Amino acid sequence: MNKPRVFAEFHNADAKGRVRLNCAGTRADIKRQKIALQDGQRLILYSEELEVEGVVRYSEEEKLWTAVIDWNAIQEVEPIVSEIIPTSVI
Repeated sequence: MNKPRVFAEFHNADAKGRVRLNCAGTRADIKRQKIALQDGQRLILYSEELEVEGVVRYSEEEKLWTAVIDWNAIQEVEPIVSEIIPTSVI
Protein backbone atom coordinates (compact mmCIF):
# COMPACT_ATOMS: atom_id res chain seq x y z
CA MET A 1 0.00 0.00 0.00
CA ASN A 2 1.26 3.48 -0.83
CA LYS A 3 1.95 5.73 2.11
CA PRO A 4 0.44 9.22 1.90
CA ARG A 5 3.01 11.94 1.16
CA VAL A 6 2.58 14.92 3.47
CA PHE A 7 4.52 18.18 3.79
CA ALA A 8 6.40 18.58 7.07
CA GLU A 9 8.42 21.40 8.56
CA PHE A 10 11.44 19.51 9.91
CA HIS A 11 12.42 22.52 12.06
CA ASN A 12 9.07 22.17 13.87
CA ALA A 13 10.09 19.28 16.16
CA ASP A 14 9.27 18.80 19.81
CA ALA A 15 11.75 18.08 22.62
CA LYS A 16 11.49 14.34 21.85
CA GLY A 17 12.48 14.89 18.20
CA ARG A 18 9.01 14.22 16.84
CA VAL A 19 7.96 16.41 13.92
CA ARG A 20 4.77 18.31 14.69
CA LEU A 21 2.08 17.84 12.04
CA ASN A 22 0.41 21.20 12.62
CA CYS A 23 1.93 23.63 10.11
CA ALA A 24 -0.24 25.09 7.33
CA GLY A 25 1.34 23.01 4.53
CA THR A 26 0.89 19.80 6.50
CA ARG A 27 -2.72 20.56 7.33
CA ALA A 28 -3.40 21.40 3.67
CA ASP A 29 -1.92 18.07 2.46
CA ILE A 30 -3.87 16.13 5.08
CA LYS A 31 -7.12 17.87 4.15
CA ARG A 32 -6.55 17.57 0.38
CA GLN A 33 -5.85 13.83 0.63
CA LYS A 34 -8.65 13.31 3.18
CA ILE A 35 -6.27 11.62 5.64
CA ALA A 36 -7.62 10.72 9.07
CA LEU A 37 -4.50 10.58 11.24
CA GLN A 38 -4.20 7.51 13.47
CA ASP A 39 -1.60 6.38 15.97
CA GLY A 40 0.88 4.09 14.22
CA GLN A 41 -0.01 5.25 10.70
CA ARG A 42 2.96 5.53 8.31
CA LEU A 43 3.47 8.62 6.16
CA ILE A 44 6.13 9.92 3.83
CA LEU A 45 7.11 13.37 5.10
CA TYR A 46 8.71 15.84 2.70
CA SER A 47 10.05 19.36 2.62
CA GLU A 48 11.49 20.74 -0.61
CA GLU A 49 14.18 18.18 -1.57
CA LEU A 50 14.07 16.17 1.68
CA GLU A 51 12.00 13.09 2.43
CA VAL A 52 11.68 10.50 5.21
CA GLU A 53 9.17 7.94 6.45
CA GLY A 54 7.44 8.75 9.72
CA VAL A 55 5.10 7.03 12.14
CA VAL A 56 2.19 9.10 13.42
CA ARG A 57 1.89 9.54 17.20
CA TYR A 58 -0.46 11.73 19.17
CA SER A 59 1.27 14.01 21.69
CA GLU A 60 -0.81 14.08 24.86
CA GLU A 61 1.47 16.80 26.24
CA GLU A 62 0.80 19.20 23.36
CA LYS A 63 -2.58 17.83 22.24
CA LEU A 64 -1.53 17.50 18.60
CA TRP A 65 -0.35 14.95 16.05
CA THR A 66 3.36 14.33 15.53
CA ALA A 67 5.48 11.93 13.50
CA VAL A 68 8.39 9.91 14.81
CA ILE A 69 11.19 9.89 12.26
CA ASP A 70 14.73 8.58 12.04
CA TRP A 71 16.66 11.82 11.62
CA ASN A 72 19.56 9.87 10.07
CA ALA A 73 17.27 8.41 7.39
CA ILE A 74 16.28 11.74 5.80
CA GLN A 75 17.16 11.58 2.12
CA GLU A 76 17.59 14.15 -0.59
CA VAL A 77 15.18 13.55 -3.47
CA GLU A 78 14.50 15.17 -6.80
CA PRO A 79 11.79 17.81 -6.59
CA ILE A 80 8.45 16.62 -7.92
CA VAL A 81 7.37 18.76 -10.86
CA SER A 82 3.61 19.16 -10.88
CA GLU A 83 3.24 20.82 -14.24
CA ILE A 84 4.38 19.93 -17.75
CA ILE A 85 6.74 22.45 -19.26
CA PRO A 86 6.09 22.81 -22.99
CA THR A 87 9.04 22.58 -25.31
CA SER A 88 9.45 25.08 -28.08
CA VAL A 89 9.03 24.00 -31.68
CA ILE A 90 11.95 24.76 -33.97
